[in-house]
Amino acid sequence: MRRVSLWRKQAWAFRSLRLATFSTSKVTIFDRQLKRTQRDRAAWLTPSHDPLLHTVSQNLVDRLQDCNKTFPTALCLGGSLQPITRSLSAPHANGGVEKLFVMDASYDMVQACKNAYHASNHRAVETHFLVADEEFLPIKESSVDLVVSCLGLHWTNDLPGAMIQSRLALKPDGLFLAAILGGETLKELRIACTLAQMEREGGISPRVSPLAQACVRDAGNLLTRAGFTLPGVDVDEYIVKYESALELIEHLRAMGEINALSQMNSILKRDTALATAAIYDSMFSAEDGTIPATFQVIYMTGWREHSSQQKAKRRGSATVSFNDIQKQFGSQS
Repeated sequence: MRRVSLWRKQAWAFRSLRLATFSTSKVTIFDRQLKRTQRDRAAWLTPSHDPLLHTVSQNLVDRLQDCNKTFPTALCLGGSLQPITRSLSAPHANGGVEKLFVMDASYDMVQACKNAYHASNHRAVETHFLVADEEFLPIKESSVDLVVSCLGLHWTNDLPGAMIQSRLALKPDGLFLAAILGGETLKELRIACTLAQMEREGGISPRVSPLAQACVRDAGNLLTRAGFTLPGVDVDEYIVKYESALELIEHLRAMGEINALSQMNSILKRDTALATAAIYDSMFSAEDGTIPATFQVIYMTGWREHSSQQKAKRRGSATVSFNDIQKQFGSQS
């Protein structure tokens, strides 16, 4: 039986975040068909309760409690679909959601989520299921009050474009909530795999997806670029402990988080895989014999523009200068 323990480290006001190069061009980073196949398989492998996915989805939905309004109609995009659907379907703890649309590119994932919903005792929310791609939302403009994506958008080839479509689907003053995996995710596995490839193959090739790193200055800029107002970003790191590197890979497969790079080389050689596991164990194993894996989750919040929202004052309209403030506080010290 897998033994997993979970720690959480918060990094508020994350300023140096770098996101992957996602543009509106036709550059293909991820193989979307391969990702659908992986998610079809994950639909049959995902356990009924995954501590990591449950924690991330719950933290995402908890942000609705900070909003002094309700969201009658919600759209839930792929990713950690079953945990987030359970949270949004639960009465009195879902931001006032009355009608929920659950969408994923994987038919099997949608069907598994649908079966779990009908088997659940919590069916207070009218829920509809549809198969569609996050990169091409089949949603009318200004038709939903809330868009939620839990650990799914980091697999899109055009992340800003997908976020723009989400904004357009929102009604004015609608809320966008998303959680994506950041660049520090699986850093231990990256190091072990790189060293093993250099030792056994004399070179390296990408084996872990780039996730979110290096192009747009930070997640706040990404939200602004997509046209959201009042952007908010915070980052959590979760350390999950596994019995072995093999158990980690099995967990990634069950989550549908296996590498899906479009230019990925052939399957990792057996001796390289064994070397990766051995290096991982020797470099990162804890005193109790388990190995840690880091999952960095970036939480993003943004609103569709509305006249009732707070707006920044016009530049130059301040009535007190910073020099006056400095003199006032300086004189009191």
